[in-house]
Amino acid sequence: MIKRSLSAASKPDVTFPEALEGKAGATTRCTLTAADGSTLGVTVTVSAVDGDTVDLDSKADDTPTPAS
Repeated sequence: MIKRSLSAASKPDVTFPEALEGKAGATTRCTLTAADGSTLGVTVTVSAVDGDTVDLDSKADDTPTPAS
């Protein structure tokens, strides 16, 4: 897993339309909104659950939606 530090000004706003069940295989879609108003869809999937630990996989859409 690659971790990258982002300044507070560059962190996107993340919107989750629903709670993600902590069950392997559960998925949800979320939207990241950048400071310029552009958005990017992301699919988040629970890949494994071990007690209170839930592992997630994420896949961003190939193309962001420009700000209007």
